[in-house]
Amino acid sequence: MGDERDEVARFRQRLGLPGLIDVHTHFMPERVLRKVWAYFDSAGPLTGMEWPITYRHEEEERLAVLRSFGVLRFTSMLYPHKPAMAAWLNGWSAEFAARTPDCLHTATFFPEPDAERYVREAVEAGARVFKAHLQVGAYDPNDPLLDPVWGLLAEAGVPVVTHCGSGPAPGRHTGPGPIARVLARHPRLPLIVAHLGMPEYAEFLTLAERYPGVRLDTTMAFTDFTENFMPFPKAEHSRLADLGDRVLLGTDFPNIPYPYSHQLEALERLGLGDDWLRAVCHDNAKALFGL
Repeated sequence: MGDERDEVARFRQRLGLPGLIDVHTHFMPERVLRKVWAYFDSAGPLTGMEWPITYRHEEEERLAVLRSFGVLRFTSMLYPHKPAMAAWLNGWSAEFAARTPDCLHTATFFPEPDAERYVREAVEAGARVFKAHLQVGAYDPNDPLLDPVWGLLAEAGVPVVTHCGSGPAPGRHTGPGPIARVLARHPRLPLIVAHLGMPEYAEFLTLAERYPGVRLDTTMAFTDFTENFMPFPKAEHSRLADLGDRVLLGTDFPNIPYPYSHQLEALERLGLGDDWLRAVCHDNAKALFGL
């Protein structure tokens, strides 16, 4: 671990960064996290491949690891897979944020009759970012029960990190089409497309070009692991460079099958320049969240 800390420190120092801001990290109730890890261990149908968890530690050690890498702010991405779960998760994440001041208070939702109520309560309680997972939740983002939720988040300007791409396995409501229909109704929605929208990278870049509130996070993109089965097309590098003010560092820590430092290495070897790296790894998120 010491070697990895040094490697990440050299990356930050070379760029002159005070630290990193990671918008896609997972902290959730322990019994939920254990079930997530068990799913990865079983190579379930949403992964379908061997997926070792690199940072399988207790919560306090995971926090210590992130901080040792110089991560100044991070999130507690969590998500329901059934009704009557999201409000309970939001209660846990509010308590976690209260005792973890470097975590951006994170919340979530599910299409259910009380979704607007508990999302409003979370925003009023200080939630800074939401997570929506269309693959795991298996719901249509255009469900009428969610329309007031999207409208509320658009009005409040609270970003929502959304797993809407079809990687690593497609779902009934993944791909650019369903979320594009949401954006057509709520064009000011501050949507952060998780995983750069893999594997529909080009289509999600187009959405970002069309809607100024759309951003993309780098979670797992460009790593050796992902390039082996869902490579980012080299022809799209110039578009990615042009959108450099709307790309945010995300990693999926701790649920990644390689060292944290490899995500940074993967971004650096794109060759898009130090200014692009500084923006992605720190400045863009700092501006978005007013840090």
